[in-house]
Amino acid sequence: MPLFGKKSAKEKDPVTEFEYTNIAAEEEATTEADVQAVMEKYDRESNVRIWDGIPKVVVRYMLVAFAVYSILLNFGLDWETRIERASFVGILVFLTFIVFPSRKGAHKKLNYIPWYDVILAVLGGGSYFYFVFNLDKIIANTIRLEPIDLVIGIIGVVVTLEACRRAVGIPIVIVSAAFIVYMVAFAGKPLAINIYNLFYTTEGVIGTPIRACSTFIVLFVIFGAFLERTGISQFFIELANSIAGSSSGGPAKVAVISSALCGMVSGSSVGNTVTTGSVTIPMMKKNGYRPEFAGAVEAASSTGGQIMPPIMGAAAFLMVEYTGYQYSFIAARAILPAALYFAGIFIAVHLEAKRMGLKGISRENLPKFGKLFLHKGYLLLPLVLLVIMMMKTTMSLAAIVATGAAIVVSMFNKDTRINIHRFFDALENGARSTLTVGIACAVAGTIACVITTTGIGAKLISAIVNLSGGHMFIAMFLTMITCIVLGMGVPTTANYVIMATTCAPILIKMGMAPLAAHMFVFYFGIVADITPPVALAAYAGSAIAKSKPMKTAITATTLAIAAFIVPYCFGMNSALLFVDCTVLQAIQATLSAFVGVFGVAAGLRGYIFSNLRIWQRLVIIVGGLTLVYPGTLTDLIGVVLVVLICLLSKAGRKKDVPAEA
Repeated sequence: MPLFGKKSAKEKDPVTEFEYTNIAAEEEATTEADVQAVMEKYDRESNVRIWDGIPKVVVRYMLVAFAVYSILLNFGLDWETRIERASFVGILVFLTFIVFPSRKGAHKKLNYIPWYDVILAVLGGGSYFYFVFNLDKIIANTIRLEPIDLVIGIIGVVVTLEACRRAVGIPIVIVSAAFIVYMVAFAGKPLAINIYNLFYTTEGVIGTPIRACSTFIVLFVIFGAFLERTGISQFFIELANSIAGSSSGGPAKVAVISSALCGMVSGSSVGNTVTTGSVTIPMMKKNGYRPEFAGAVEAASSTGGQIMPPIMGAAAFLMVEYTGYQYSFIAARAILPAALYFAGIFIAVHLEAKRMGLKGISRENLPKFGKLFLHKGYLLLPLVLLVIMMMKTTMSLAAIVATGAAIVVSMFNKDTRINIHRFFDALENGARSTLTVGIACAVAGTIACVITTTGIGAKLISAIVNLSGGHMFIAMFLTMITCIVLGMGVPTTANYVIMATTCAPILIKMGMAPLAAHMFVFYFGIVADITPPVALAAYAGSAIAKSKPMKTAITATTLAIAAFIVPYCFGMNSALLFVDCTVLQAIQATLSAFVGVFGVAAGLRGYIFSNLRIWQRLVIIVGGLTLVYPGTLTDLIGVVLVVLICLLSKAGRKKDVPAEA
């Protein structure tokens, strides 16, 4: 679910216009049709029905009305909590069957919706509104559900799972279904109690994830839709080009920087990979990077966008709910790990460029930083205002104010000026993007319900603790594997909900700090998008790069190595999160971590000043790992090893040592 939506066409600005056609060869140009084809293959949100004429107008204004209703839920309507959440999910389910077909490819038939989808839309949406209009009776009866209440609850849960399969994908549905089957068949409670907990309480489908989605995530999705109208995505790419485009291997560095910037407010690794990669991947290939490497750079960078403050793919807001920490506290602690992640990728692409002797883009074809910032820097104002507001007021109010700021800054450029038509376009796109994350949150709520009401969470914790023998490192490794498996193909927001309810309690039970535990599981849930075998972001990157999918995924995993190392470090020592440490310890941890990431990246790429031998690569990787882990002794050992290999590589520069696999 990309908060930015689809990238807009390149603006014609005589001051900052960047002639991409001078860089990418015509035969490697990625057309809009190519981008759409990749999105439809790897991104569920792009597989929507095609409407035209009156049906298109009707669906458009249904989505606009849903966006307006979502805003009113936060700033106008003051209903009972269950009424607000149930009505929100009811509309979500109804619209999901209107927008999403039953399978890929079925969306291409114009103005067509089968009869059974109409029935499912009415049954699914109607079940939630039945709850709304019969709330008093259901509250009075509690678990003593009448037969009609039981049937309605079952229909609501089953149809919601089907809606999630269409909008999100099968992995999260399988996980949820497995938990529900356990609840019904093995938890030892009557069916009525289970359905009551799943459907009629704030512990199930209308639980904490939907509370977060309906109160502020939806507002940030709408904000992203309006922000995209200002042309900020293109500005980020041009800004990255002005900063790093002319350096050695510049296009790859542009991909890293632009994906990090766009990813700050993005909720989709795949969407970010395809939209940004349609520009950066052909540039990297033309520059001389191998197709697998080009696709991997974009996939790894776009995936890392989900862990980049201030938005973190909307997961930061849910982390506030689950940990109890203030948003500003969480965002500040997420800065260093995210910086280390992107530093690792940036260093890797730089060393690869040096090893291959790649040059940058001619400065004549690049926008000038000063002029670019002078003419388009105002586009950053909504983001700056958003961060400031979130630290001083509620997140919902911050999102609305920032949306207003986005509308104001759009007026500065006639090509992006938001008129009435574009205003409704933004509301429509924001509502459509909300369908995916909202349905995912509803289904994630069922998983949380099973864990909290059946005691299976305690059993999972005990199993991991016993299997690890009480050793934190082993428990972290087992939790990492669990997170990667459960996170396959799941959107960022729902991904974090699953990890926070199933995996984080395991690490907290083992003695890890709560924030570190939640950050740990969040990181490893996210990297599932580039970790084989279900590496959707990497596969999307390979489709654009025309490379081998599995090789691209493996390369992306090595580029994102910091995401596999840093969580272990802040899990065992929270100094990297600036928690329970002095200023001096924080500075030491920061400096040593960056040098350590350099050591690991250099070892994996096999090059510094010259090609490294196998033993040299192993030594500098060990040195990098000891530096990343906070501690004076480990830092001294790491510095010695990294400096030693750097000196040997410098000395061997003229000897032209052959590269060893």
